[in-house]
Amino acid sequence: MVSSPATTGIASAALLFITPYAQDMSAIETAPGCLTDNYFGTYGGQSVFHISIPCLENSSFQGFEAATIVPYVADGDRQLVWLQETAIDSALVIPEYETEVQNFVKWLEEDGYAMGSASGYQQTLSATLEYRVELQFIKVQPGVGFHGLVAVDPSLVPSIEALLPRYWKPYILPEQPMSYLPVPKLAIEHVKSLLETARFDPVVSSIINRISLAQMRANIRWLTGEDGESGIVSRHSFSEGSRVAANWLKERFEETGATCDLKPFKMGFPPNVVCKYSASVDKTSTVLISGHYDSRGSFGSQRAPGGNDDGSGIIALLGIAHVIASTGIKFRSNVELVAFSGEEQGAFGSRAYAHEMRAKDANITIMIQADMLGYHAPGEPPQLALPMYIGTPEVAQLVSKMSAIYSPELTVGYTSVCCSDHQSFHVQGFPATHLFERAGSVADPMYHNSGDLSERPGYDLNQIRSIAKVQVLRHPAPCRRI
Repeated sequence: MVSSPATTGIASAALLFITPYAQDMSAIETAPGCLTDNYFGTYGGQSVFHISIPCLENSSFQGFEAATIVPYVADGDRQLVWLQETAIDSALVIPEYETEVQNFVKWLEEDGYAMGSASGYQQTLSATLEYRVELQFIKVQPGVGFHGLVAVDPSLVPSIEALLPRYWKPYILPEQPMSYLPVPKLAIEHVKSLLETARFDPVVSSIINRISLAQMRANIRWLTGEDGESGIVSRHSFSEGSRVAANWLKERFEETGATCDLKPFKMGFPPNVVCKYSASVDKTSTVLISGHYDSRGSFGSQRAPGGNDDGSGIIALLGIAHVIASTGIKFRSNVELVAFSGEEQGAFGSRAYAHEMRAKDANITIMIQADMLGYHAPGEPPQLALPMYIGTPEVAQLVSKMSAIYSPELTVGYTSVCCSDHQSFHVQGFPATHLFERAGSVADPMYHNSGDLSERPGYDLNQIRSIAKVQVLRHPAPCRRI
């Protein structure tokens, strides 16, 4: 059944229709375009749409039994922000975190007046009253955690993650709804054909086994500042270290033969680092492999090393790049290695680039995001997890098959952890998936913590290397050695 909060003033309100994610929304709606032409995005397994009252009155929406309707008085001075609690292992739900969440939810529901001044976190929340953080709705999704929607002053958007409990993330809704773009059937059929023909290739195996653990270790220690040479304290999007990292990444990728651009996308944010290896045959299609180089630390700390989130994904990209250089391989299709920024503030960098690629009608045949590859929980096997909700199932199946062929030491499963930069491409109709370190929920005790370093228990370079080997997909962009 469709539920709704109080609807006082509904005639003057915009209606937001929030429903569990479905792979093909157009197959469910009974009035064509009613929802699919008014799409705000999918976050944490929930899709958000604008819905008109006539559409609501004249449609049955079969399959949307768990939908919620939220009245929202449109205000050009307000920015809608989705708040999502990351699915975390029960071992991470310590009393301090539970108190953090309780205080935050209470602050939202009571407009901030109940916070008091007991902690720095509470003082920061109280100090934002002038920005009018208006709660639209909040609820708990079993197995996933809290999610909700707030309307905030636009000036608060770039730094909103600093207000959230440690395992929560913000996602900025578009200013206007867009058309829902499913991945085209032809694109899916292409991935299926790759899946059907995937076989072990001894040449590919010899290439990917050259990914160097020593090089990966040196790279992550530079990015986190552990080597004492880079001077990086933080790679937070608004830190100087993020700019230092962007320039360093560009230089490292260019050393491997890539053509790189620092692509700005929003004032105040560091650029995306976009590096291309041109095709030798098919110059119209592109395989895109990515991670994000921005980081997030503990509340109140200047340190944000991001060794796992997402330094691990970045060193996987660098490992692939070094193999390309050392073996002299050339690709029949274009290959892009991209380091995004602004992920922790709501995937700003990837959203901008995905929108640019859609505007160009780019032929991205596969997009794979590597985000958090490095934590190996005690007593568990090395793992690779694929998204339970958002992404293209056929791409996930292809990655799973490549893992069985080239990294059989990995146990492959699914995760409800959401969201990462692959989503920006998936909602633009590109086949995409996400690679994660563990089936199930986040277990890394240093997630969104200033202790997210590489020299610590559980940080596993071997697991990162195994997942990086899977990313060197021979079949989407077949290669030849010089």
